Amino acid sequence: MSGTAAATGSASCRFAHYFVVCGVDTETGLELDDGAGESFEQSPIRRSFKSKVLVHYPENTDRSPFNKDAVNMLCMPRGLSFHTQANSLDPQFHSFTISFDDGTRSYGFVHTFYEEVTSAQIITAMQTLYQMHHVDMDSLVSSLDESDAESLAGVSGCLGCTGSFDPARDTLYVSKAICLLTPLPFLQASRRFLSQLHQAVTSHTAPPLPLESYIHNILYEVPLPPPGRSLRFHGVQGPIVCQRPGPSELPLGEYPLGEAFSLLGVDNMVQLLTCALLETQVLLYSHDYQRLMTVAEGITTLLFPFQWQHIYLPIVSAPLHHLLDAPVPFLMGIQHRDGAQRSSLHLPHEANLCFVDIDNHCVEAPEDLPVFPDQTELIQELSEILLRFGLPPQGGGITKPTTTTSLRLSSLVLEDLMEDRRNGNLGGEELAVLERLQALAQRCEGGKTSEGRKTLGNVFEEEEEELKAAKLNIQLREVFAGRFAAIFGRYEEFVIHSALDLDSWLSNREGTFNFDKVSFLSVQPAPYLRFLSRFLETSMFSSFVEGKVISRWADREPLQQLFDNRLERERLYDPDDNDSCNCRYRKCTTLFESAQAAERRLLRADHTAIHPHLLDMRIGQGRHHPGYFPKLQADVLAQGQNTNKKNLCQSKLLDPSPQIITQTHREFVDELLSECRLKTKRMLMERMGKESAEVGQGEANITGLQENTLIHGLCDLLERTWGHGLQLKQGKSALWSHLLHYQAAQGKTEVPAESPGQSVTLVFCFSCVEFIQTMSEGLSEVGQARAWIHLALEKKMLSQHLKDLLTNQELLRQLYKPHAFLLCEEEREQFLFHLLSLNTVDYLCFTRVFTSISIPYRVAIIPMKKLSIAMATVNPWVCVSGEVGDSGVIQMQRNTQEIFFQCKNLGRLSTLQLGQENSGLLAKCLIDCVMVYNEITGHTYKFPCGRWLGKGVGDGSLERVLIGQLVSPGGEEDAGRGTGTLPELASPSQIFILSGILSVEVQEDMREAANNLVKHFHKHEQERGNLTVLLCGEGGLVLSLEKFLLHGLKTNRLFQRNVFVWDFIEKAVVSMETDDQMADLQGSTLKKGPPCDSLCHYVNTINVSPRNIGKEGKFQLFVCLGIRDRLLSQWLPLLAECPLTARAYEEDALLRDCAAVNSLSRILHTLDEFTITLEMALVKGVDL
Repeated sequence: MSGTAAATGSASCRFAHYFVVCGVDTETGLELDDGAGESFEQSPIRRSFKSKVLVHYPENTDRSPFNKDAVNMLCMPRGLSFHTQANSLDPQFHSFTISFDDGTRSYGFVHTFYEEVTSAQIITAMQTLYQMHHVDMDSLVSSLDESDAESLAGVSGCLGCTGSFDPARDTLYVSKAICLLTPLPFLQASRRFLSQLHQAVTSHTAPPLPLESYIHNILYEVPLPPPGRSLRFHGVQGPIVCQRPGPSELPLGEYPLGEAFSLLGVDNMVQLLTCALLETQVLLYSHDYQRLMTVAEGITTLLFPFQWQHIYLPIVSAPLHHLLDAPVPFLMGIQHRDGAQRSSLHLPHEANLCFVDIDNHCVEAPEDLPVFPDQTELIQELSEILLRFGLPPQGGGITKPTTTTSLRLSSLVLEDLMEDRRNGNLGGEELAVLERLQALAQRCEGGKTSEGRKTLGNVFEEEEEELKAAKLNIQLREVFAGRFAAIFGRYEEFVIHSALDLDSWLSNREGTFNFDKVSFLSVQPAPYLRFLSRFLETSMFSSFVEGKVISRWADREPLQQLFDNRLERERLYDPDDNDSCNCRYRKCTTLFESAQAAERRLLRADHTAIHPHLLDMRIGQGRHHPGYFPKLQADVLAQGQNTNKKNLCQSKLLDPSPQIITQTHREFVDELLSECRLKTKRMLMERMGKESAEVGQGEANITGLQENTLIHGLCDLLERTWGHGLQLKQGKSALWSHLLHYQAAQGKTEVPAESPGQSVTLVFCFSCVEFIQTMSEGLSEVGQARAWIHLALEKKMLSQHLKDLLTNQELLRQLYKPHAFLLCEEEREQFLFHLLSLNTVDYLCFTRVFTSISIPYRVAIIPMKKLSIAMATVNPWVCVSGEVGDSGVIQMQRNTQEIFFQCKNLGRLSTLQLGQENSGLLAKCLIDCVMVYNEITGHTYKFPCGRWLGKGVGDGSLERVLIGQLVSPGGEEDAGRGTGTLPELASPSQIFILSGILSVEVQEDMREAANNLVKHFHKHEQERGNLTVLLCGEGGLVLSLEKFLLHGLKTNRLFQRNVFVWDFIEKAVVSMETDDQMADLQGSTLKKGPPCDSLCHYVNTINVSPRNIGKEGKFQLFVCLGIRDRLLSQWLPLLAECPLTARAYEEDALLRDCAAVNSLSRILHTLDEFTITLEMALVKGVDL
C-alpha cells in the first residue's frame, strides 16, 4: 500500500545531506592548478585551473560535517576545464565516496556540464594567459637548435590549432558541477535527479517550479526509504524511485556489476576480488572517473560478509598522489591522462600491487597469487548469469558512456501527478502546471503519433535496463555470498571465546587468539588451503572474527548478523551438509528469489514523498535563464540546518596540506613498525606451537603451509617498508633494487680493517645476493628479493644483513625522501630488533621452497678418536637422502674423511647410507657420526652412528642407514637448546641386553612410538614431519619393538656378547619351516597359514638381499616392511607361539606374556589404516 512520507527529523534520516555547486569563482579569478602535473607546453585553454565550492546547502548537518576542500577536490578532480565551441560540451557524470573514522561512508554524485563564461574578467585573464604562452613558446623555439626547434614548433603549431583562443571569434565555456551528497549509494536516483535538474536549466522553457523548490524538497522533505521498502519522489521532469533492501537481503549496492564485469571480464574480476580479499595493494586506472568508482564499489560489495579495512579512495586527484607511496594495503584509483603511459606512473612498490587497467581490460596481479576456491566452477556460474543477461563473459564489451543523456517525458509522469492530485498533494499553481503538461502531451501525441510512441518506447527501454541491471547485481552478489557461506559455514565452531567479559578481552586484545586456524584449515579441502591460509591472516577476517567475539556482550554488526542468519537458514534447509572437506561445488539456488523482492519494489513504490512546492522566495528570485545555472536563494535552502556538535571525523587522507601529509606519513611509519612487531610475534608463537597448545591442539610444528603463509607476509612487509618514500623506482622490487645499489656501492669502497665482524657479514650478504643471481629458477626481481629473504631467514642473518644494508647513509639519502621509514632511525632500530627475534627459531623456508636449484654439500666422516687411523684402510661411500630426493652413491677416496659434491636441492636431509667395499687388509672402522654441511644455507646435519662398519665386528654390517638431526648454528653441544624447535630424533644408539629395564617402561615406549605415528598421519600432509625418523630414529617404532623383543632374551653372560633380535627371528623362521616340512608340530599350537608364510618369505628375502646391512639393518628393514604391508601385527603372535620362544626367553619375558603380546598386536593393528611410504634408502635392493 502506498503512503506519503516526509523527512522532518535528523539529517541522518534524509535521502540527501547536501547539495553542492562547484565551479569558477569570478571574484578571485583564475588560478592554475600546479598539482595537476601538466606540461607548461600545453595551451592555457587545455590547462587545469583551481575550482571552488560556490555554494552548499545546508551549512552543516549532524554527524556529517561538510568538508569543503575534500568535496571540491572530488567533485572536480581535474579542476576547472575550459573549452570553446569547437570542443565537445557533453555533460558528464561521476560519483565518489568519503570515508569517516568509524568506517562509514557518504556518497557524492556529480553532474558536470559546461556553461558559457560571461565574466569579462575571466575572458580577459584567459586571453592574457594565451598571449603569454604564445610568447613563451616562440622564445623557446628561437633558443633551441634547429632540429629541436622544428620539432617543438610542430608541437606548438599543433597545440595552437586545437588550443587557441580569440575572444572575438570564440565562445568560452567553463565546467561547473552540481553534486548531491547522500548517506547511502542511491546511484540511479541521484543521477536522475541531477540530470533532470540540468535538463531544466538548459531547456528554453522554464520548469514548473523554481529550482530551489526541487533542491529544498530533496534535502529536507525526501526521507530515506525504510528497509525493505521503496520510495518515490519527484524531480523536475518526472518521478524517481529508490529502494532499500530488507534486513534479510544483501546490503544496498546500486553500482552496476554488469558494467564492471563487461569492462574486465569474469576471469579478471575474480582475480581482482582475490587480490582484494588477500589485502594486496589495488590500483585502478582509467580515463573515466565513474569507471573507477564502478569497479571499486563493485569489488567491495562482493566482499560480503567481510569489509575492506584499509585505505579506500576510488578517485585520487593529483594533490593526493603522494598516497600512492602508502606502505599499507589500499584500494585506490587514478585517472589515465590523455597520452600518458603506464611507465610514467611513479609507483614506489609493485611487489604486492594489483594494477587494473580498466580501459584496456587488463589486470596485473602480484606474483604467486593463490587461486580462489573452486575458481573454475565459480567462473562458469558467473558466465552463465552474464550470458542470460546478454553480456559477454570475456569482457571488453562496449558499455554505456557516462555522458548524461536527456531523459524524455513519459506517460508515467502524468499518471503519478494525477495520483498526487487525487491524494491532495497538489495546490492551485501545481494544478495549473499539471494542466499544461497534459496539454503538451496531447499535442505531442496528436501531431507525430509514430514518433511519440518511439520516444516513449525508448523511455520504457531505459527503465527496463535499470531494472535488468538491478536484478543482475543481486544475482552476481548472491553467487559470491553463497561461496563464502559454503566456505565459512562452520566458522563459529572455531571461534575461541577465552575472555570472561568485554573489558578483559579488550585489555588483552592484541595477544588473544580468537580463531583456531589450524583446526579450521584441517577440515578444508586441499585445493582451498593456499588461499585460505593467507586469507585467515588478513585484517578483514580478523575484524570479522572480533565482531563475533564481541557479540557475546554487545549487539552484532549488521553484516555479521545477516551472514549468521543466512547460515542458520541454510543449515535449517540442509542439516546434513556438514562435511567441509568433501563438499562439491553447488550453484546458488536463490538467484531468482532474491531478485524478485527488489523487482517488486522498483515496479511499485511503497511510499511517496511530499511533492516539491513553492517556497517563500523574494520577488525576482528563481528566474529562468536558459543555459545558466541560477544563483540559488540561500535563505530558503539553508533552513533546517543542524549545529549538533556530535560530528563524525572525516578521514585526513583527503587533506593535501603539507602538515597533514607529514602527519600521514608519520602514521604510516608507526603502522609499519606495529605490523612488524605483530608479524614477528605471530611467527614466533606459531613456530613454537604456543597457539596450538592454548587451544588444546598439543604439539604443533608448522613446516609447510602456515609457515609459507607467514613468511610470505613478512616478504610483503619488507617490500612495502623498502618502498616507502622511495625517490625513484627502479624495478618492481624496492628491496632488491636497494641490495643491488648497495652491492655496487660497496664494490667501489673497501671495508675498514677495524671492523672485521662487519666485513664477515658483508661477505655473507654479498654471497647470498650473488647466489640468488646465479639461480637457474628464472626469477623476477620480486622473486629474487623473496628468495634472498628466505635464505637470510634460514641462515638467521636477516636482521644483520638488513642492518648492514642500512649502514650506508649516503646511499639511503640518495634513494629515499626525508619522510621514508628507513630514514627514521629510532623506528628503524626497533624494526631490526623485532626481526632479530626470529633468530630464536629454526626455519627451512629456502630449502623447502626452492627445490629445483643446485646446492653444494660437504660430507665429513668422523671416526671414534681412538680408532681414527682405521679410516686409512677402507674405501667408504655415502648416499645422502632428503625430503625431495637423494644424491646417489658418492665414492670417497681411501684415507679421505671429507668430500664435496653438488647436486639438486635434497630438501631437509633425513637419512644417509654409509658403506664400504670391504677391500684391504683391515677393512673395518668404528664410526662415531657423519656430518653433512649445506654450503648455501649453512645448515649442519649430524648422522650419529656409534657402530662398526666391517666384516667380523659388531653385526658384520658393510652398510648402515643413519638418521640425521639438524644441528643448531651454535654448535653440536647447543643442539636444540635455546631455540623454540625441539631437536630431532637421531639414529638409535646400540642396544645391549635389557636385563634391568622394567617391562612397564618397554611397553610405554612402544605405545608412545605408535602414538607418534598416529598423530603424524592425523596432521595435514603439509604439516607432517619426517616419517623415517618416527620409524627408525631414537624412540621410533624399530627401536621400541627391538626393546620389546630383547626383554628377557637369554644370552651367554660369561663373555657379554651382543645379542641381536635378528638371530632369534632367523632361528624362529627356520624352526617354522622345519616343522612344516616334517609335518610334526611336537605339540605346538602354532597355526600354519598366510601370516606364517609371509613371515618366512620376508625374512628369507631380506637374508638373500645383496645389501650387507648387518643384523640390525635387517631387523630395521623387517619392521619397516611389516608395518608398510600391514603384516607386523600378525607376525608378533606367531613369534610368541613359536616353540623356540620358550627356550630362548626367560619366563617373565614380555614375548612370553600373552596379555602383553595381544596388547602390542592391537597397538600395531591401529597403524594398518594408514598408508606408509618408505624412503628408497630403507628398501633399496629388496623386492617386496
